[in-house]
Amino acid sequence: MLTSLSGRFLILTVVFVLLAEMLIFVPSIARFRADWLSERMERAQIASLTLLSAPEMIDMGLEEELLANAGVLNVVLRRDELRQLILSSDLPGPVARTVDLRDPPATTLIADALRRYASPTPEIVRVIAEPAMGGGLQIEAAIDTKPLRAAMIEYGINILALSAVISAITAAFLFLAVRRLMVMPIRGLVRHMNAFAAAPEDARRVIEPRSRITELREAETTLRDLETQLQQNLRQKERLAQLGGAVAKIAHDLRNILTTATLLGDRLESIDDPTVRRVGPKIVKSLARAVSLTEGTLAFGRAEEAPPRLQQVPLRDLLEEVAEAERLAVPDGAVAIEVDADPATVIRADPDQMLRVLGNLVRNARQAIQATGQGGRVVLRGADRPDAWRLEVSDDGPGLPPQAREGLFEAFKGSVRKGGTGLGLAIAAELVRGHGGTLDLAGSDEGGTTFRVDLPKGEVG
Repeated sequence: MLTSLSGRFLILTVVFVLLAEMLIFVPSIARFRADWLSERMERAQIASLTLLSAPEMIDMGLEEELLANAGVLNVVLRRDELRQLILSSDLPGPVARTVDLRDPPATTLIADALRRYASPTPEIVRVIAEPAMGGGLQIEAAIDTKPLRAAMIEYGINILALSAVISAITAAFLFLAVRRLMVMPIRGLVRHMNAFAAAPEDARRVIEPRSRITELREAETTLRDLETQLQQNLRQKERLAQLGGAVAKIAHDLRNILTTATLLGDRLESIDDPTVRRVGPKIVKSLARAVSLTEGTLAFGRAEEAPPRLQQVPLRDLLEEVAEAERLAVPDGAVAIEVDADPATVIRADPDQMLRVLGNLVRNARQAIQATGQGGRVVLRGADRPDAWRLEVSDDGPGLPPQAREGLFEAFKGSVRKGGTGLGLAIAAELVRGHGGTLDLAGSDEGGTTFRVDLPKGEVG
């Protein structure tokens, strides 16, 4: 209940209504106090006029009764610049303060009311007011504040009870309104999303915007567009999966056919015909490239890379292992493979996967240099940066042709070497992404090519 939107709205409504009632209560309690004192002063004036009209008929007992009915302790009436004590009795204590009801400021009324409301100790106050109906210039009376505070407390309790009733009624109506206008439509959206998730390929489950509330209708429209796009992507993915399955079957059968053709092509070398001897090796090489392409296609279709097993790996040892493996491929030393890294640097990575990534980059660089028929150099660099470990593979080869840079890390698109499939860079980029890092082409021109690998240091938040 309290965690739901309607429940929290109900609580907030009650709190805000009570806050509003509190803001109303403060000036109202001040007005109640002023009215209570004014009423006592009017009674005191009536009692004094009674005494003045027939002074010979008023005895001590009647005077005490008049004071009791007026709720005051004594009455002083000022007429014609003369102050006259009309009614009096023994005061239970000294006069603590003076309260002037002749046009007091609102702040004074509020401060005096809150002080009286908060103080439980009764006191005697001297109240000054203007007589009603021109009955003099000024009237004063001594009043005990004990009944005043009791009346103020009773008034406050009544206000609190009334506020509670108003809050409950208001909150109930707002709760029902919010539930009808907001909570129920949102729950409807959630039910629809769950139904769509159960069978996203069912076109009947795409939401049709019907809400007359602007914000909810916009949400329904956006959800409809997302569901429509998702259905299209799912259908496309299904068609691609079916196409991939068909291609895999074709590639499998084609590989067997090409393998047989390669075996038969090997026998062409035993034929003495000069034309056959000249054409035969080319046919065999073409068949070998075709077999390599079909095997690469099958391997890529089956590939499901395991998540990396991260561990602490000395960076220079990793680079040296890659370099040593590639040096064996160039026994004549035509391509120099060098390592530049601090022996103290340790990275967090899967060593087997990083060997595959770096080995692929170094192999591509070496083969590009060897294809020129000239010597060259490949350098593996490693650096410890504040936010990531950076690994670079640079060469001084001929650089990548412009057409090879488009789709460089996409399977079957980024091949530079003649007869290549372009799967190496695609797999390498996938392995680096598994580490949370990036594999980019840092630069390539006539002076060489540089690939950059950034492995982040921070954990995923």
